[in-house]
Amino acid sequence: MLNLGFEDGTLRDWTATGEAFDKQPVKGEIDQKRPFGAGKTANRKGEFWIGGYEILRDEPKGTLTSVAFKAAQPWGSFLIGGGSLLGTRVEIVTKDDGKAIHTARGVNDERMARSVVDLRKLQGREIFIRIVDDEKAGWGHVNFDDFVFHAEEPKFPADQLAQKPGAKDDPNLKPDEVQFAGLPAEKAAQVATVPAGYELKVFAAEPDIINPIAFCMDDRARVWVVEGMTYPQRAKTEPGAPEWLGGKDRILVFEDTDGDGKADKRTVFMEGLNLVSGIEVGFGGVFVGAAPNLIFIPVENWDDPKPGKVEVLLNGWGGNDTHETLNTFKWGPDGWLYGCHGVFTHSTVGKPGAADKDRVKINAGVWRYQPQRKEFEVFAHGTSNPWGIDWNADGDLFAEACVIPHLFHIIQGARYQRQAGQHFDPHTYDDIKTIADHRHFLGATPHSGNNRSDAAGGGHAHAGLCIPQHPSWPDGIRGNVLMNNIHGARINMDVLERKGSGYVAHHGADFINFHDKASQIVDIREGPDGTLWMIDWYDLNQCHRPQREVHDYTTGRIFRLGKKGQKVAQPQIGKMNVEELAKAVWDADDVWVSKRAVRNLQERAVSVSEVKALSEMLAIPTADALKKINPRPAYPNETSDRVRQAALIHSLNEADRGFLEKVRKGPPKLLDMLAFDSVSLGEFIRNACAAGKASDDLRELLLFIGKKAQSPIVRLALASACQRLTVEQRKPIVLALLAHEEDKDDHNLPLMYWYAAEPIVAADPAWAAEALGACKIPKVSEFIARRLSEK
Repeated sequence: MLNLGFEDGTLRDWTATGEAFDKQPVKGEIDQKRPFGAGKTANRKGEFWIGGYEILRDEPKGTLTSVAFKAAQPWGSFLIGGGSLLGTRVEIVTKDDGKAIHTARGVNDERMARSVVDLRKLQGREIFIRIVDDEKAGWGHVNFDDFVFHAEEPKFPADQLAQKPGAKDDPNLKPDEVQFAGLPAEKAAQVATVPAGYELKVFAAEPDIINPIAFCMDDRARVWVVEGMTYPQRAKTEPGAPEWLGGKDRILVFEDTDGDGKADKRTVFMEGLNLVSGIEVGFGGVFVGAAPNLIFIPVENWDDPKPGKVEVLLNGWGGNDTHETLNTFKWGPDGWLYGCHGVFTHSTVGKPGAADKDRVKINAGVWRYQPQRKEFEVFAHGTSNPWGIDWNADGDLFAEACVIPHLFHIIQGARYQRQAGQHFDPHTYDDIKTIADHRHFLGATPHSGNNRSDAAGGGHAHAGLCIPQHPSWPDGIRGNVLMNNIHGARINMDVLERKGSGYVAHHGADFINFHDKASQIVDIREGPDGTLWMIDWYDLNQCHRPQREVHDYTTGRIFRLGKKGQKVAQPQIGKMNVEELAKAVWDADDVWVSKRAVRNLQERAVSVSEVKALSEMLAIPTADALKKINPRPAYPNETSDRVRQAALIHSLNEADRGFLEKVRKGPPKLLDMLAFDSVSLGEFIRNACAAGKASDDLRELLLFIGKKAQSPIVRLALASACQRLTVEQRKPIVLALLAHEEDKDDHNLPLMYWYAAEPIVAADPAWAAEALGACKIPKVSEFIARRLSEK
C-alpha cells in the first residue's frame, strides 16, 4: 500500500529535494507553544502529516515528490493547508508528459481542507504528487495529507465565493496571476494602469531611497521621507544614549528644483534613528514617531535643513508589534497632529516623567496631539492596524484597516470593531462597524483570500489612505477614498455616499493597478495642483515578519501621479505674509494650499483682530459674507468653505470670539440657515465643545439644537460633543437626543448616544430611570437597563 497518508511515520514512497521537508512527517497536532501556534489545528487525517512550518518554519525551500501510481478511480482528493503563494503548492502530474493537471494552494491557514481532483480523462494513466515549497516569506510553507481515490465526485462543504460578507472558503480557488514580480523603478511606473489622462512618474528611487516607511511634504512641496532600515526589530540603545538613536533609520529631504517631476536635490536631514514609523513637518520642525517616543526635531535652516536639539514630547509608546506602532502622521483641519496605532501594540502615553494616572492608554485607534498646548488624547478607539487616514471636504475623518473590514468613518469619541482584545471601557457593550458594503477579499476569512482575490479588489490588507479634493480630479474620483491594497498590488477606490448620520462606501473601480507583486505602497498623499504622491516600500515579502532576512533592504520608490505633461508645483507658503495666508485659506483651486495656509496662521499665533481679512472670515458664516470674502466666479462648494471657516476658527482658538453671541442674538433665520447647512453646524458644535467646557449660552444653544435639529449629521455632532462635557452639562442634551426615534436604525447614532449616556447612567440612577421612560432608541434602552443591573 502506497504511503500517501504517511501513517507509517516515514517518507517512504517519496523523494525530497532541498531542506523544506527534512524531518517530516509531523506526528500529532500543532504545537500550541510554537510561534503562532496558539489555537491552531491542522485538521489532519490520522496521526502523521506534512507540516511545512512545524519543524523548520518558513525559510527552507524544497520539493517532495511521490512515486508514480495509476489513476485507479475517476476522482481523487487530498488535504492541503499553509500558504497561498505561487511557490507553495501541490501538483498532480502525469508521468508520461510531466504536465501538472491539477494545482492547489493553501489559504494562509494551517487547517487543511480537501482539494478535489478530476481524473476522469486520466484513468489508467500514471500520475504522481509533487509538493512544492519555493517560498521563504510569511506563509512560505505547505501542509499536506491523505491523498485518496473516489468512485464518484466527492462533495465537501463549500460555497460560492463573493466579495460580500458571509462567503465560504474554497481551496480550489485559482491564485491571482500577477504579471510581474520585481521591476526597475522606471519600468514599474510604465506598466502601471492609471486613470485616463494621467501618468505615473518616478520622483526618486533606489539607491537614493531605500525602504520608505513614512513621508510628508513641507510648505515648499519638498518630500520628507523616512528610510525604515531598522524595521522589523528595534535596535538596542547604548547605555545613556537617547532611546530614539542607535538604529539605521534616517530622514531624507527630496526636492525638484527645476520642475521636471524628478528629484534633483537630496538632503540627509538626520540619521541613526531607531524604528521610526511616522513623520510630519510643522511648527518650525519635524514631528517623528519612534516608539517609545514622539519627538520634535527643530529645523535650523529651512533652505538647507539641519536638525536642532531633539525634544521628547510624549513617551510610553509600545513596541510589542513593530508594524503596529504609532504611524501615518497628518495635520487635521483643526490644527491637531493625528496618527494611527495598531491593536497588538499596547501604549500608555504621557509626557516624560508623567505618573501612570496621568497617562492615556491606547492600542487600536486614532490619536491626536495639539502642539501649542502639548495636549494628547485618543480621538477614537478600535479597528485593527490602521496605516492610513484622511478627511473629506466636509471635514469627516476616515481610516482604513487590515484583517477586519477595511473602511471606517472615524467620529470623535466613537468605539469601533476591534480585530482582537477588549475595549478599555467594559460598558461599551457594542461598537460601530465598517461603512463598507463589500470586502476586498474572497472567501470566509481575510487570510484565506490572500493572493486569490483579484476579482474582489486584491485582499484584506491596506496601507495609506487619501481622499483627493482638488477640483481638477474627475467627478468619479474627487471626494472618494483611495487606499493601497497590499496583496493586490493596486490602489482600491471606495465610493462614498451619504447615509443617515454618516456614510456607506461602495466598491469602485481600481484607481491604479501596478501589476507587480513587489509593489508595497505604504502611504498616499495629495500634493499641490491635484497631484498624488506615494511611497513604495517595494518588497516581494508582503507580510510583517520579525526576521530581518526575509525583508529586502535594497529597493524603494517615491511616485508622483499627475496629468500628462504636468509640471511639479513649487509653492512658497511659508514666505507668505498674514494677509496673503488669509486669502489663501479660500483658495478654491487648491485645497493643499488652503490647508497649509490655515496651519501657518495657527503657527504664527495670529491675532484675528489685527487682520481684517480674518475678521471678515470669522464673522457669521452666511453665504453672502463668504462670497464677499471670496468672490470667485465659480462657487463650487459653499458647505466646504464653511468647513474651512470652522477649521480656521478652531485652529486659531477663536471658537468663543463673539461668534456664539452673534448666533444667539442674530437674525431670526440664522439658526434655520445653520440647521439647513447641517455639515457647517456640525463643525460649529464640535469646535465649540472642544475645550471640554460650555458656557450657559452654549448649553442653551446645544439643547435647542438637540431638540429641533432635523439632520442626523447635526445630532451626531452633538452626541460626539457631549462626551467632552461634564455629566451634569450633558444630561438635558442627551435626553433630548434619545427622543429622536428616527435614529434607531442609524449606523452611528444609537451607539454614539450610548457612549454619551453611559457615564450619566453610572452616576445618576434617577436620571437613568427618566431616560428609560423617554428613550425612543431600543438599543440604548437595553443598554441603560443592563448598566443599571451591573451597578
